[in-house]
Amino acid sequence: RDEGIHILCIKDMAGLLKPYSAEVLISKLKEELDIPIHLHTHDTSGLQVATYMKAVEAGVDILDVSLASMSGLTSQPNFNSVVKMLEGTERERPMNVKSLNEFSNYWEAVREVYYPFESGLKAGTAQIFDHEIPGGQYSNLRPQARGLGLEDKFETIKDNYREVNHLFGDLVKVTPSSKVVGDMAMFLTANDLTVKDVREKGGELSFPDSVKALFRGDLGQAHGGFPEDISKMVLKDEKPYTNKPNEHLEPIDFIVEFKAFQQEFDKHCDELDFLSFKLYPKVFKDYYNDYMKYGDLFPLPSKAFFFGLKNNEEINIKLGNGQSILVKLLYVTEPNEDGIRSVFFKF
Repeated sequence: RDEGIHILCIKDMAGLLKPYSAEVLISKLKEELDIPIHLHTHDTSGLQVATYMKAVEAGVDILDVSLASMSGLTSQPNFNSVVKMLEGTERERPMNVKSLNEFSNYWEAVREVYYPFESGLKAGTAQIFDHEIPGGQYSNLRPQARGLGLEDKFETIKDNYREVNHLFGDLVKVTPSSKVVGDMAMFLTANDLTVKDVREKGGELSFPDSVKALFRGDLGQAHGGFPEDISKMVLKDEKPYTNKPNEHLEPIDFIVEFKAFQQEFDKHCDELDFLSFKLYPKVFKDYYNDYMKYGDLFPLPSKAFFFGLKNNEEINIKLGNGQSILVKLLYVTEPNEDGIRSVFFKF
């Protein structure tokens, strides 16, 4: 509290905190601190409800949970079940479990629409204690591998993730540092390389931009610094920042630059768009160009957006202000000699 801290949050993104370790950690923290202790974890290992139980017994103040149908695996532990677990105990927090279950049923149906973006896990895995991939990243890693044509090498990617983490000095792996480890693991897998190859001929390799940014210091300074030999391989003749994080960045004149931003893009772009552009210029430009090409796609129902319509399928698109249109796909022709199909709609 003397340092101005109001809450201490333990962020266990990969779900590595084991039950008895949590008991020791929380107990010691409660002895030393008089501020709330907040525990956040993901259940990739399948152990984390037990970890929560021991943390509760040790006096933890806040737990992060997820509604039942959205919980477990790479998400947080089951909200509904944790409530029932604590019933009849000193730490019980009365909740309307019937209502929670109804909400869970709704989101279970919604989740079916997004199945292509699932992590691929069917059950908890002890592999997490080996590769230490954070839950949020694990969910993204398989679709990312699929997009690069590497889904059949997913086990190799996980092995490479572990090796890259050690190569980089056993990083604290949260966004964005975890993404850099994943980018490098993908790079090795795509090019059929190993960490041994990197150590032997790293000077000849062209490392991913995110890896160079990490070692340059764009993402801040790792505690204890990065391995010097690997840093030299990655940066070649470029020197890492030796000053305080982000001290090298030029100040932003928000008034002047925001006006220039609106002139370059659109006068209707607001301050949040501007911040997105300053933080992620390429991502924002790609989004803006797609928006200008295709228009606002948010009114499309999710299922139609992701998978398209079937022949004779009809959807209602709400445009706002009481306006909506019915769109029906009549049929799609077979490809012509140039591979082009014709699509016929009825509005």
